[in-house]
Amino acid sequence: MAADKDDPLLLSNQACFALYSANLAMSRVYRPMLEQLGLTYPQYLIMLLLWEQDGQSMKLLGERLGLDSGTLTPLLKRMEGQGLLTRARDPQDERLMRIGLTAEGAALRAKAECLPTRIAAAAGNSAEELMSLRDALLRLRDDLNRAADQG
Repeated sequence: MAADKDDPLLLSNQACFALYSANLAMSRVYRPMLEQLGLTYPQYLIMLLLWEQDGQSMKLLGERLGLDSGTLTPLLKRMEGQGLLTRARDPQDERLMRIGLTAEGAALRAKAECLPTRIAAAAGNSAEELMSLRDALLRLRDDLNRAADQG
């Protein structure tokens, strides 16, 4: 049976598949760039947060990335072993684990500064176009999270 191009159940008509396949393509472009830095994509996200604000709690990192401690802990341990960060109990609140950049981790930021420009070039977009897309995706994410929370 030939599918009608307006059929709402065609894969090519699915926004979710467009997002999924775009994410796969983005990952394929990022992978070799991040390999040059010695990072995986999840590790890069952690570094972005630490470059933004060093010394964050593991709990806050997990919340911002949407990762639970079972996923985050092995990533952080691996990065600590690479010499990129330190993990230490907060002296004021022993329940909190503070994550800090080492000198090597902080220095890696300079090597990563070219990535947004390289991604924009690979996408054939200006930085402004990618920021506009990012804003639309964040609105979509927030709207979907609200809908899911409402049941």
